Amino acid sequence: MMKWKGIRTIFLLFFLLSSLPPFLPFSFAQDTTSRAAEPCYRCRLRNLLIAETVVYGSTIYGLSRAWYDNPLTNFHFFNDNREWLQIDKVGHMVTAYQIARVSAQAYRWAGLSDRKAAIYAGITGLVFQTPIEILDGFSPEYGFSVGDMIANMAGPALYTGQYLAWGELRIQPKFSFHNTALAKVRPNLLGSSWNERWLKDYNGQTYWLSINPSTFARRDSKLPKWLNIAVGYGIQDMVAAETSKSIELGYRPYRQYYLSLDIDFTRIPTRKKGLKTLFFLLNTLKMPAPTLEYNGRNGFQFHALYF
Repeated sequence: MMKWKGIRTIFLLFFLLSSLPPFLPFSFAQDTTSRAAEPCYRCRLRNLLIAETVVYGSTIYGLSRAWYDNPLTNFHFFNDNREWLQIDKVGHMVTAYQIARVSAQAYRWAGLSDRKAAIYAGITGLVFQTPIEILDGFSPEYGFSVGDMIANMAGPALYTGQYLAWGELRIQPKFSFHNTALAKVRPNLLGSSWNERWLKDYNGQTYWLSINPSTFARRDSKLPKWLNIAVGYGIQDMVAAETSKSIELGYRPYRQYYLSLDIDFTRIPTRKKGLKTLFFLLNTLKMPAPTLEYNGRNGFQFHALYF
């Protein structure tokens, strides 16, 4: 049942990405307009806020029609913190972070400083997620999840906190996915096609914290500015939300931890706006790279190329 909540969260991010084309392509690159033709930033900010309100209102309406089949009831809680070995909570955090990251670029396009854009973006990331959780609280099929709400707060806090502390992003949550054979075991739950599996099959999802060492080193360090070190988390053999149910079906669920290399595309120098936009979008994903895995069943394993 609670499986679909994580899917809705990811759906919200991609809906936002596809629904703000007037702002996003320009916001990814610095504004090179001359002073003589300086844009009306107040107008941009006003239009941006109007667009966000319309997009978000439409999104909430669409989600409410698609996911809430039964009439809403009294507000209640649901504790799903033990489901899916908590990887769905990590997914909430990463998605909320990415919503804040996209929003910050739009606020910069509207003329806000990096610091103000980060603060506004943190608020936006939280505001975009909270009403969905409240609606869940009134739904007889779901319930308000405190764990989901904490994860929704952690994502924007990670984005805004870095700008308040360092004035830049040094640690970036990312996502990767690979197909698993487990989806064929329960296709209705884990997906019957690739388009469904990357959303539904948690066994194929890996969530990363991609850290840029050069930002923590001395200014004269020769470390490549674009080179990151990534630590990841995944799960395996979960064919049901509950561990006990997966065991009943003959599987032994376990956690996976990863150490890998990564690329911070936004630190690759370029003056082309198209490339800057592409690099910004690519920074959502963890790049395939040699990876060291540790899990409680098989110990250490090395992957020549893991995604």
